Amino acid sequence: MGDPKTSRRVWQKPKRPLNYDLMMDELKTLGTFGLKTKRELWKTQTELSRVRLQARSLLALRQDERERKEPILMQSLSKIGLVNEDSTLDDVLNLQVTDLLSRRLQTIAQRKLYFKTPYQARQAIVHGHIMIGDSVVTIPSYIVKTEEEAKIHLIPESRFNETLSKPESDLGSPETENLESETGVQSENEEPPVKQDAEKVSTVQS
Repeated sequence: MGDPKTSRRVWQKPKRPLNYDLMMDELKTLGTFGLKTKRELWKTQTELSRVRLQARSLLALRQDERERKEPILMQSLSKIGLVNEDSTLDDVLNLQVTDLLSRRLQTIAQRKLYFKTPYQARQAIVHGHIMIGDSVVTIPSYIVKTEEEAKIHLIPESRFNETLSKPESDLGSPETENLESETGVQSENEEPPVKQDAEKVSTVQS
C-alpha cells in the first residue's frame, strides 16, 4: 500500500486578486451568472486558458500535422456550443469567459425554463428539479452539449411546473405596461401649454 496521493488544484487565482477593477468585474460576473464563489469563476478561466493554449500550440505546428489535429479540437468545442463547425483557431482565441459560462446548465436552464433569477435556477438544479433526458442532473456547472439543450426539462412532480411561465412581454412586467398606458392617456387629456397661454391672452384683450 503506497502513500495516499493529494489531489492537485485544477484552477489558478489571478496574480493580483485585490485589484479594484478586477474585483468589480468579478462581482459583476458572479451576479450575472449566479455563481456561488469566485472559485467557480477561476475554474472557468483556467479551463478557457487551457483551450487557448491548445489553439496556440496547433498554430505552431506544421501544416500537415495541424490539419490532422485541428478538426479534433474544433469538433470537441462545437459539441458544447462554444464555436461553430466552420470556425477557425482565431475564433477559439477570441473566446471570452462569458462564452463558457453561458454554456452552464444553470444559465441554460434559466433561459429555457423561465426562472426569474440565476440563483433560483441554481436552487432548482441542486434540489434535483432539473432533468436532461431521463437523468436528473444536480451540478449547476455542468457544461451542456448542443444535442442535450433541447432535452432539458423539469421533473414531473416539481413545484416549479406550477409557478414558472413564459413572460407575457419582453418589454417589462404588466404593472409597467399599465403605468405607461395611464401616462399616455393623461398626456392626451392635457392641453399644450402654448394653447393655454394663447387663450389667457385672448381673454384679457377682450
